[in-house]
Amino acid sequence: MTVAAPASRSSWFQRFLLPGFALKAVIIGGGYATGRELAEYFVPAGPWGGLAAMLLATLICTVVAAITFMLARALNAYDYRSFFQQLLGRGWIAFEMSYLIFVVLILAVFGAAAGAIGAATFGWPELLGSVVLAVAIVATTSLGTGAVERLFKYASMLIYAVYALFIVFALSSFGDRIGEAFAAAPAPAGNWMAGGLTYASYNIVGAVIILPVLRHLTSQRDALVAGLIAGPLTMLPAILFFVAMMAFYPSIGAETLPSDFLLRQMAVPGFQMVFQLMIFVALLESGVGAIHAINERIAGALKARSRPEPGAMARAAIGAVILTGCMFVAARIGLVDLIASGYRFLAWLFLAVYVVPLLTYGVYRLIRMPRPSPSELPA
Repeated sequence: MTVAAPASRSSWFQRFLLPGFALKAVIIGGGYATGRELAEYFVPAGPWGGLAAMLLATLICTVVAAITFMLARALNAYDYRSFFQQLLGRGWIAFEMSYLIFVVLILAVFGAAAGAIGAATFGWPELLGSVVLAVAIVATTSLGTGAVERLFKYASMLIYAVYALFIVFALSSFGDRIGEAFAAAPAPAGNWMAGGLTYASYNIVGAVIILPVLRHLTSQRDALVAGLIAGPLTMLPAILFFVAMMAFYPSIGAETLPSDFLLRQMAVPGFQMVFQLMIFVALLESGVGAIHAINERIAGALKARSRPEPGAMARAAIGAVILTGCMFVAARIGLVDLIASGYRFLAWLFLAVYVVPLLTYGVYRLIRMPRPSPSELPA
């Protein structure tokens, strides 16, 4: 079991904002940042239905993140292996197997997205974009938790700034069309609840992927507040992106890279390059989050056996082995098919091995735990 960092070293940012930035980092990935996930799960419900589905997904992510953070701190479990050993007992291996499937799928999605971006922006062969992303992920994860947290912090600043510019340019370029789309669709279309539930069910696994950054929490109050902030912080860029996409509803749903399509409509000199760079950074932090969770799981298992944690070379080797297999699955399947078929399967899988146990037995464990000591209570 991992030991938390001393409370005196934890800043306000590390306690309350870093978990939300880290969760956004893991979730934003290839489908969210490019708009492909939004086209798959929210566009079919129309402007109002899609927005309702996204608010439902935000609510689910917020509740599950808050409970996960509180339970992880109460159990002193800061890697997913330790967490699920105490939540599922001997059944923890079910999550491990599910997570490995998740990693293969999302890294394949990231590889496909990086390849598509490189081809669309620079005219590269699609393989080259995937290789550049893989090298950047390996290099970052080899440097350990400190480097990963710095990436989450500064990449998040870039991402929120670029999304803010994106919505400004969208409103100035085709804001009238956005308003017309919402006005012409007065009621949700399709099964919007299914879209929101599916999206949240496979993405919220990010809350256990980022457990290593929760070492900075100093109390259960910190954990609760961080969780309540994490959901909205994670989904805000997606909601802004979706609103912009509605200018071209319903045809935008068929675009492989909705982001590239919208950028072409804006025709703002230089911004397309900036936005594609932002997407690459989003892919990088998502891939780093997935690989870092595995490194921390291995480190936790070694520490439990009183063995030294993996060094920089070992972390790099672990990342390289995983990425070598995952990245090139994308070349055979493609971004659209990966998101459309694989993510729905993962949603059911994580509902069964994570969300349902957490909201039942996990909540029961939290309720039955002793009350906090005076030092745990807010001043």
